[in-house]
Amino acid sequence: MQRLIDAFSNSVRAFRKLAAHEKAFQQELLLLALALPAGWFISTSWHGYAFLIGAVLLLIIVEVLNTGIEAACDAFSREFNVDIQLAKDCGSLAVLISIVIVAGVWGIALIERLIGAPI
Repeated sequence: MQRLIDAFSNSVRAFRKLAAHEKAFQQELLLLALALPAGWFISTSWHGYAFLIGAVLLLIIVEVLNTGIEAACDAFSREFNVDIQLAKDCGSLAVLISIVIVAGVWGIALIERLIGAPI
């Protein structure tokens, strides 16, 4: 049980640090805050709402992992290194892919709401 408590404490510490200092994470938290009520009005079903919110949460998860990769790389060396650049670029690509997923899921939901039928 102590491991779970410690893991929770570590997670809260990371959340606070990211929320206070990472612009991308702050923007994604704002997106989540806007998505929670907007998804309710846009979705046509409970599972549709879950997909909408889940897509945004996926984006946040990928952003957290990307930030962790960047922090680990910076802790290793701040000097230019082609391998570190690749690691950071891959993290950035993962964030971009998750943004495309969010846009696609929300776009489909908006179209379904506007035409009144599932695509």
